[in-house]
Amino acid sequence: MTTITTPVLIIGAGATGAGLLRDLALRGVNALLIEQRDVNSGASGGNHGLLHSGARYVASDREAAVECHEEGGILRRLAPQCVEDTGGLFVAVRGDDERYVADFPALCAKIGIPCRGLDSSTARVMEPALSENVIAVFAVQDGAVDPFMLSLDNIAQALSLGASMRRNLAATAMETSGGRITGVRCRDITTGEEVRIEAELVINAAGAWAGRIAALASAHIGILFSMGTLLITQDRIATRVINRLRKPSDADILVPGGTVSILGTTSIRVSSPDGCRPSVAEADRIIDDARAMLPILERTRYIRAYAGVRPLVSLGPAGDDRAVSRGFALIDHAQEGVDNFITITGGKLTTYRLMAEKAADLACAKLGVSVPCRTRTEVLPASTLGKWTEPGRGPKSWVDSRTEDDLVLCECEMVSRNVIDSIIDEAKAMRGRSMLKAVGMRSRVGKGPCQGGFCGPRITAHLYDRGMVEGMQGLAELKTYTERRWRGFSPILWGVPLMQADLQEALHCGAMDLEFEPAPSGNDDVQSEDAAESKDPI
Repeated sequence: MTTITTPVLIIGAGATGAGLLRDLALRGVNALLIEQRDVNSGASGGNHGLLHSGARYVASDREAAVECHEEGGILRRLAPQCVEDTGGLFVAVRGDDERYVADFPALCAKIGIPCRGLDSSTARVMEPALSENVIAVFAVQDGAVDPFMLSLDNIAQALSLGASMRRNLAATAMETSGGRITGVRCRDITTGEEVRIEAELVINAAGAWAGRIAALASAHIGILFSMGTLLITQDRIATRVINRLRKPSDADILVPGGTVSILGTTSIRVSSPDGCRPSVAEADRIIDDARAMLPILERTRYIRAYAGVRPLVSLGPAGDDRAVSRGFALIDHAQEGVDNFITITGGKLTTYRLMAEKAADLACAKLGVSVPCRTRTEVLPASTLGKWTEPGRGPKSWVDSRTEDDLVLCECEMVSRNVIDSIIDEAKAMRGRSMLKAVGMRSRVGKGPCQGGFCGPRITAHLYDRGMVEGMQGLAELKTYTERRWRGFSPILWGVPLMQADLQEALHCGAMDLEFEPAPSGNDDVQSEDAAESKDPI
């Protein structure tokens, strides 16, 4: 068994874990970040990418509204490469609660959230897709954020400052003695290697899985699992974020995501964060509800559905998950007799930096480090790790750097062979179990209308050419990759897309013998990655 020693061990490479790694690195504290799958495999990769103005929570959760408003401004200033500052509209349609509509601007004003009323006809000129039944519109400072670029850029700077990261490393047990964690036992799900990590301090940033990690040290966290399903449109429906002007409910947000739009979400209590997938019934319900605000959604083509699980920290009984605070919880497990163990969970993507700051403050207090936080004022540098996740970068990059021998391997998103090569070279040990999957996470590959149907085989062939796979390995990875893309594809198939899907299936099964079989029972490697695959957004 390999033993690794580090001052701080962070478990969970979502946005909070990535932000925490960077925060500590900027304070001169070396940390090791481990993740059992890949970056943003949980809620950080399964959200709608909304950069909240805070206005959504002015009536239901004032503290979360303030945090979102302040942190949204910080993100715009310090991580502009990750943000599209679209602006947003809150829209009420005929039949919505007019008392809530009347109270909305005053509620925003109390918190200091800018909110400007617009004439309905003016709003429909700004966003022609809006319903003719609009009765009230307010402009707010919403935006869109690329969660993958955000996390990768945080990790990249942390690594440059001496931090470390291991993915595909799952924490399986914790050794405790004298009220402290003395070792964390892990298993590399790629190689089966057993690894023991000794750390002065362990920080649990595992999101919806935080309760399981805490239990390894005999600690307890009450977490409610709220699954939300979202749909991706083939085209961008609106230039701004469009919110339904009512108390938070299902199907009331449309967020621009580069060349597409993301529609959602739902809130369904589930018993576990593992293996959650969107259903046809949810997709139908989302469209049926949202069309009152945007009638065009009834005849829009959708290219994918996906689901994410919100970790909502429960401090008591709750009947409605939307009534549980969207704020975050920072827990010092010293109160449970484990002095060198901290959990940070809950919150929202918009507040990831604040969550990391508060966790790092507590960590540094325990370590005797007095260096203050710098992430509130220091720019987050753009990195080569995160740049290929940006929507629209592919065509521009290909045109700017076009060479005769550079072929386009993904036509939907214009991702070229040279881009694939740069991702492969940059990924190195970050490859994990599948190079094809790693490329898809770090780029726009597989996120266009074909959902990997044509680019998947092309890139697999290129991986064979480069010697990255051999024998049946490449076909096995392609089979798994295609099957997982279909999980998000199948709930939104009807009309012409259904016929195109039949053709794609015939090509895959007939030409490459990619009929799908259920994963073997008890295969932990497959199950652990399955938990993340449906949460694979734009």
